[in-house]
Order: sequence, then structure tokens, then C-alpha cells
Amino acid sequence: MVKVVMIGPARNVHGGVSTMVNNYYAAGLDKCVNLTYISTMVDGSKFRKLLQAVWAYLVFLTFIPGMDILHANMSPNASYYRKKFFIDTAAFFNKKIIIHFHGGDFQTFYQQSTQKSQETIRRTLNKAHIFLVLSPEWKAVFDPLISPGKIIILGNAVPLPEMKKNDYSSHDLLFLGRMCRDKGIGELLEVMPRLKERFPDVKLYLGGIWTDDELKKKADSMKDMVKCLGWIDKETQQKYAGICSIFVLPTYFEGQPNSVIEAMAYGMVPVATAVGGIPQMILDKVNGRLINPRDTDALYEALAELLDNEDLRRNYGEAARKHIKEKFDIVDLVEKLGQIYDSAMAKESAG
Repeated sequence: MVKVVMIGPARNVHGGVSTMVNNYYAAGLDKCVNLTYISTMVDGSKFRKLLQAVWAYLVFLTFIPGMDILHANMSPNASYYRKKFFIDTAAFFNKKIIIHFHGGDFQTFYQQSTQKSQETIRRTLNKAHIFLVLSPEWKAVFDPLISPGKIIILGNAVPLPEMKKNDYSSHDLLFLGRMCRDKGIGELLEVMPRLKERFPDVKLYLGGIWTDDELKKKADSMKDMVKCLGWIDKETQQKYAGICSIFVLPTYFEGQPNSVIEAMAYGMVPVATAVGGIPQMILDKVNGRLINPRDTDALYEALAELLDNEDLRRNYGEAARKHIKEKFDIVDLVEKLGQIYDSAMAKESAG
């Protein structure tokens, strides 16, 4: 059995990568390969994160002799720098390397780096025998940087929940994720008074951790139409999927957000921006609505159209769940990942 060491954030960290890793385990990836997971990042202070990274690297060194493959879940910025040590070490010991790139703002990270740093980034990324991206859009971003034949598209996926949404009568909206300007929270809060005027019972539920005090203050001043839930667990998420008809994510950039896949799997109607891998999930005016980032008017119009028509919400919601069942089932993804591991073992050199 292939021995895989996977690295990434702790499985209890609030974020999409840890959610994806938990989905791998739920679908039995650890039964298909000899899988060891090492947490390279935890929530907390910078000092705590540094200690975790050092501890993770020391543990990783003990697995090097028997390891076949390093599967590194990587994002821009700090995640890249943490994973670089592991990748360089695995390459030194001639181990197979899979870099699985998540996160939605690689272009800014790369373009703002010095020319010398860009060269180092390219050299590090090309130590991968296989380079996984979440969507065709991200393949196009990395094609100029990665040696030909290394990039494989492997989107996110979720277990299909037993719960199927049947009630689309509510005018309630749900957002899940980091609550900051880059996720479009500013635009979302801006449209709420206009929606409230037209639909007096409209309510926005915000689930996540605030990282912008100014936006939090604004949300707190809108208690008649906005409720902050904090970070919510799966059970609570299911509860609000039953309460809310529409899931909204007006983000500026993205990889392939699990929150959208999960919302669609429940049968919620997604309204999100056409960035990253989101257009692979949402087919505009078929199973949800796509808008451009930072376009407040388009966000208002898409939400108002849905809030005004229960039959439309139902049609889109049912189509959303069907699309996820057919295209984003975690069982199929784990099978494909197993094939990717086999392919990595057959590779001669990262080159």
C-alpha cells in the first residue's frame, strides 16, 4: 500500500482545506492508502503557529525514510513558506511530491514578490511530480509557471447529505466563511437595507470569524436584518440550510469554496461571484446566480429576483443538489486521488 504523508492545517482549523481533509477521511482515503496527516498550522497566535510548524517539520523528518509520497496542501503567503521546507526536504530525499494548491489570491502573492522570489517560487512549485489545481481557471493561471504535463485538475467535493431541502418559502440568506472585505461582506451589508425595504422579512445570517472590525461594527448596527452566528459546526450548518433558502458568497477571489458546494448539496440556491472554480459549480440561471465581484447592483438584483419568486428558488435549489450529486461527490474524488497517487509513483523525476 502506498505510504502518503499529507500536510496542511490542523483538521479543526476554521477553513476550507481542513474541511476538505476531513471529507477525505470521511470517504475512506485512509483505507485506500497508508495515510499519515501532519498538521503544519493551528489557529492562534503567531508564536503558537511557529511552534506548530517546527513540531510538524520534526515529526515529518521521522516519516521520511518510509514515505512514498508527500501530499502538500498549499495556499499563497504564509502557507507557501511553511510548505517549502517540507517540499525541499522531500525533494532532497528523492520522494514523490504532490503539491495541491488551494487559496484564491496566488496572482497577487506572485506579482508582488521580487523577481528573485518569483524564480524561487517557480523552482519550488516545479519540484512537484504532480501539481493539483481546483479548476480549469486555475490551470490557466499556473500553466506558464509549471512544467508541461504536471498539472491535473482535482476539484473539491463533499459527501451528499441525507437532508434534502423542501421548504423554499423563507426570505432568509446565509453566508459562511471568513468575514472580511475580500469575501464581499461590504457589498452584502450594503444591499441589505434595499432588500429590507422591498422584502420586510428578509434576514441575513453570517456564520464565520470576523477579521474586519469596521465591517463587524456595521453588521452589529443592522440587528433588525443581520444576525451574526460566529463559527458554526456541521449540525448548526444543517439547521440554517433548512432555515435559509439562499446561500450568498460575493467573494473577490477564490479557489473552489467548499461552502458553496455544501450549500448546493443541501439544495440551497447559491448566489456567488464568477471567480476561481465557482463557475464550475454554479451554472448561471440554471442552478443559481453568478455575478461579478464588487458589483453591488448586480448582487442586489440577483438576490431580489430570487426573493421575489419561490418557484424559481425551488427550481434552482433542486438543480443545485442534482449538480453536486453528479459532479462533486467525495467518493468519486477519493477514487481519482488514489489514481493520482499511483500516477505519482510511476513518475521518474520532478525535473
